[in-house]
Amino acid sequence: MGKRSNVLIGLDIGTTKTTVIVGEITEAGIDIIGIGTSQNKEMRKGTVVNIDSMVESIKTAVEEAEHMSGCRINSVYVGISGGHIKGQNSLSIVSIKGREVDENDVKRVIEASKAIAIPVGREIMHVLPQGYVIDGQEGIKDPIGMSGVRLEAKVHIVTGATSAIQDIVKSVNRVGLDIDDIVLEQLAAGKAVLSKDEKDLGVVLIDIGGSNTSVTIFSESSIKHTAILPVGGNYLTSDISTGLRTPLAEAEKIKIKYGCAMTSMIPKDETIRVPSLGGREDREVSRQILGRIVEPRMEEILNLAYNEIVRFGFEDLLAAGVVLTGGTALLEGISELAEKIFDMPARKGIPIGVGGLTDIVNSPAHAIGVGLIIYGHDQLDGDSVYRKTTGVFGNMARTVKKMFSEFF
Repeated sequence: MGKRSNVLIGLDIGTTKTTVIVGEITEAGIDIIGIGTSQNKEMRKGTVVNIDSMVESIKTAVEEAEHMSGCRINSVYVGISGGHIKGQNSLSIVSIKGREVDENDVKRVIEASKAIAIPVGREIMHVLPQGYVIDGQEGIKDPIGMSGVRLEAKVHIVTGATSAIQDIVKSVNRVGLDIDDIVLEQLAAGKAVLSKDEKDLGVVLIDIGGSNTSVTIFSESSIKHTAILPVGGNYLTSDISTGLRTPLAEAEKIKIKYGCAMTSMIPKDETIRVPSLGGREDREVSRQILGRIVEPRMEEILNLAYNEIVRFGFEDLLAAGVVLTGGTALLEGISELAEKIFDMPARKGIPIGVGGLTDIVNSPAHAIGVGLIIYGHDQLDGDSVYRKTTGVFGNMARTVKKMFSEFF
């Protein structure tokens, strides 16, 4: 097993599991050649609560991915999310004095957009361009070469808690890995499961994780809004455990195997076997009872996402509808329930545009891991400066090309 220069690795540290996905760069694109997973109980709402256990979880997933892919993993793209992540739109202006816009002008206007009040203990993770304006002319994606007096940049700025980011960096470094970049999970997932047409027309990406649900609005090829809701699939597991009086571990298995987001889709005579508490005998329970536990919680989660969209006035801008990712998106009937609540088309987000072990990663649960690899590949094409974080957490280096390639 040796180091290979043509591989990229995505590290998705979720609430319930850690996933490492290995992608090989080929002439045809990206082939997935390895995957490793391990159980993870040391994340709470996107923050590490036990570094030693987190290190072991990452190490186990890395070793499994190395064994499958046959290559040594030295550095990773790390996904990050959680309640500490915040997004906000910003507008900046610089003078160009009637000449053509060049790369330095774009760099200046992007840097100017970072001049916002950020609370102590937070830092900027991404500056995602939404578009540029030259002397009042809007809708410009690449202003280089155009002439004018004033250049404006509309951007979406993503910030995170420094302490939460540093704990993730520390955990990864202690496994002996460098970090190529730390990436907003919603941005990565969007690269994996959304088409260009969907991002142009307007789409909402809803990633239902263990502790949180992220809501990301894409329109006109850019991110317009990001939000993290403090509810996820673990709440559903807890509801099943309480409602069926079964251990949490068994409730999770029941959710995955038999869960359905719409009770009306479950045959009335279907039953499931439910392990009891305290060593009592298993019981036969109508699957419809399970449905009546699952459906209200999923309605709550999706209604919270819908309310977030309405609160910011995006409900009429989503011509491409709803795309659902995350492990909870595997639930039977979830797309149908989303269509009912949002009154627009809905589908499960499956990674697209990659080859190799597609039968393994062909799941909404792997959208982030695959997206991190695609994100890394985009940055290679953009000649970006990567951040290496062995031992020290520094500021993110950015080049102008990366500013463009992060989204456009």
